[in-house]
Amino acid sequence: AQLFGLTAPLVTTADGKKMGKTAAGAVWLNEDLLSPYEYWQFWRNTADADVGRFLRFFTELPQDEVEKLEALRGAQINDAKVVLANEATRMLHGEACLAEIQATAASLFAAGGGGGGGGTASLKRVKLSADEAAAGVPVVDLFVSLELGKSKSEVRRLVAGGGAKLNDVKIEDAALLISTASFEAASEIKLSAGKKKHGVVELAQ
Repeated sequence: AQLFGLTAPLVTTADGKKMGKTAAGAVWLNEDLLSPYEYWQFWRNTADADVGRFLRFFTELPQDEVEKLEALRGAQINDAKVVLANEATRMLHGEACLAEIQATAASLFAAGGGGGGGGTASLKRVKLSADEAAAGVPVVDLFVSLELGKSKSEVRRLVAGGGAKLNDVKIEDAALLISTASFEAASEIKLSAGKKKHGVVELAQ
């Protein structure tokens, strides 16, 4: 009898780091563990040097199209990253989610994303009841609930380092309470950890 085996090389990024479940920044395929938008964003944030290889590995695009995309330089390489993100997300989650993802991405990447509802539909969100908003909820708790920080202490360090934002405005005090007044005339606000991680706090009607 003959026995055959098939192996594949470990996929690494251009800087030599492995892509795997134990690597920092690894992603889940399950939608209940990682939203389609977060999955899309993972590919959108691909390093310039990896775009061509990943288009070959993780999409079904024709070779000539991949060659055209990987030849892009400067700011145009971002167009290739969007194609990579769209194709990889389409293969896993289907076509239907892309319009909502692209609306969210356009708001965050192009317009800075402000709060108040536009272009945030694909972001992870938590709801506050009227009673919770009236009493006030610690902003650090909301960051943890939105998975923008692993712990309250991590969020406090994020605030201290200037990386925590509410509607794109830096949060100066980790003791901040999110209350009804925080929403002003809007039904939701956006919390951000750095430039690439965002979530929404929605005021229940």
